[in-house]
Amino acid sequence: HRSALINQRPSGISVTFATPEPIKGIMHSSITSSSVRLSQTGAVASRKGASAAPAKCVPAKASATGIKSAKLPSQLRNHETEQLSTSSVATMATRQALSVHAAVAVKAVPTTPIAGQATGTSGLRKKTKVFMGENYLANWVQSLFSALPQEELKGSSMVLGGDGRYFNKEASQIILKLAAGNGVRKMYVGQNGILATPAASAVIRKRQAYGGLIMSASHNPAGPDEDWGIKFNYTGGEPAPEKITDEIYGYTQKVTALNMADIPDVDLSKVGVTKFGDFEVEVIDCVADYLELLKECFDFDMIKALLARPDFSMKFDAMHAVTGAYAAPIFVNELGAPASSLVNDTPLEDFGGGHPDPNLTYAKELVATMFSKDAAAFGAASDGDGDRNMILGNNFFITPSDSVAMIAANAAAIPYFKTGIKGLARSMPTSAALDRVAEKMGVPFFETPTGWKFFGNLMDAGKLSICGEESFGTGADHVREKDGIWAVLAWLSILAYKNKDVPADGKLVTVKDVAMEHWKTYGRNFFSRYDYEACESDKANAMMDYVREVQAKSPPGTKMGSYEVAIADDFEYTDPIDGSVAKKQGLRFVFTDGSRIIFRLSGTGSAGATVRLYIEQYEADETKHGLDAQEGLATLIQLALSTSRLQEFTGRESPTVIT
Repeated sequence: HRSALINQRPSGISVTFATPEPIKGIMHSSITSSSVRLSQTGAVASRKGASAAPAKCVPAKASATGIKSAKLPSQLRNHETEQLSTSSVATMATRQALSVHAAVAVKAVPTTPIAGQATGTSGLRKKTKVFMGENYLANWVQSLFSALPQEELKGSSMVLGGDGRYFNKEASQIILKLAAGNGVRKMYVGQNGILATPAASAVIRKRQAYGGLIMSASHNPAGPDEDWGIKFNYTGGEPAPEKITDEIYGYTQKVTALNMADIPDVDLSKVGVTKFGDFEVEVIDCVADYLELLKECFDFDMIKALLARPDFSMKFDAMHAVTGAYAAPIFVNELGAPASSLVNDTPLEDFGGGHPDPNLTYAKELVATMFSKDAAAFGAASDGDGDRNMILGNNFFITPSDSVAMIAANAAAIPYFKTGIKGLARSMPTSAALDRVAEKMGVPFFETPTGWKFFGNLMDAGKLSICGEESFGTGADHVREKDGIWAVLAWLSILAYKNKDVPADGKLVTVKDVAMEHWKTYGRNFFSRYDYEACESDKANAMMDYVREVQAKSPPGTKMGSYEVAIADDFEYTDPIDGSVAKKQGLRFVFTDGSRIIFRLSGTGSAGATVRLYIEQYEADETKHGLDAQEGLATLIQLALSTSRLQEFTGRESPTVIT
């Protein structure tokens, strides 16, 4: 092989030889856009001038977990290399020589079921050290592959990426070996395992992959003592439906063997293709496909003109999470924002020790900047995996409920919606601000349970364009996930559109101006959410049971303080597309004036329960629109706390987070 390649080598090709101990009867071929390796385990030739992925796709600190992935034969681990360089293109004879390969060898590694791997639409989330335990991750991934229809899985292509958190690199290698061992033909992997959740959805859709695995625990902290998670997105780029997650859980309870391919770890640091027999891994630029899609959605030239104004400035806080890999390529390189506009934009495996949840509590650095005398005109933050967002103006906060309503009301500023709005939707706990926009626009409106999958069904049926959740999730039908950077670009588009005819020395239309104009037209839905995190589960459930007892005694017409009950129930939703029914989605009291108090338990963390209390009240009086939300809702907040006896049950005097 060496002499053949040396004799045939064209100029411009760099050749790396691997010389492992001989493995009888095994030959693999591995070809990449940046390299081609030739040996008994593979062959590589490297081209000068291959495009490089943005450096920010690389987390700043490599992990040192000590975790051992599936053991490989020593012949595949011990090798030496030597390199020769020349210049020109490969001949057809060389390409043919490099294509020789055999099927990947697969070992059935014995395992036993591990309890506690119940899977929701947000996947499986536990403490990192739990996933690092023997076969914990491998059992779940094997169960996923077993749960999928085998005739669809075999020979398919899939996507793999994540938010760059601790343990993702080691997990990537385990997943790739199991994918190869279960018949997947090709894996598209974000460089260094990096892919924001909405970007992963975009890659799945663009490359028509069968699905994708996303390594993330969303907005939860990262590190060896923090959280880790994994989920599966299906063929449309949407979170897996319950029929699949239920199947995965079923297989976790009976898995006995892991179909592990005998292949070495794949170098995920370089963009290119690596082949092992009939299995192929393509490492892709983590930004390119997503950026291409965003350019189809927005007028980048119009936004660029806004950012060039001397009276406009912005701050984007990536919270040391995955959008740090996207911030410079999009906001700086494409739109011309100064590099100083970005803060905490280096992705770190522990998110810098922070909690990457873009709200007024955890994004305190950005909040302090935006509520200072030297605040920028526009501020935004995104979360761990890039699907959430927070929008701020100069000394002004836009609630997520208002944000989606204002984006919808100003959809004319976004070219993606030039053909019109198909429909609008929000999750049940989200304020009714969007309802009023839908009514005025004369478009269909949907109120769904919390969970992006419900929006996905409506999108796939062509009934939904823009949607949002009060939990800082906003998006559209360009992908099947909420999308933090999309929301930031939507707001920049609105500001750019409203300022396009304002001269440089004119008065800049601000975030606050947009909000006040909106409230003048539609009225204001005062809204707040109280989060009580990591409560003892039994106490949280006891409180919910007590609220159900109160509801049972509160028929329509019941007086609660100065409010009169119109509805007191546990929200239930029948999907208009597939007829499925989602029950027990949140305890709500809806009053005759449209005010609401809602109680839910959230399971997005890895330990304990989070009690969420939502409070909403509509105000038509324009003179009151400038009130602080806590002031506008004070009476209703006290009613909610006394009705639920929340502080008594949980032992919490105050919430962890107030939105």
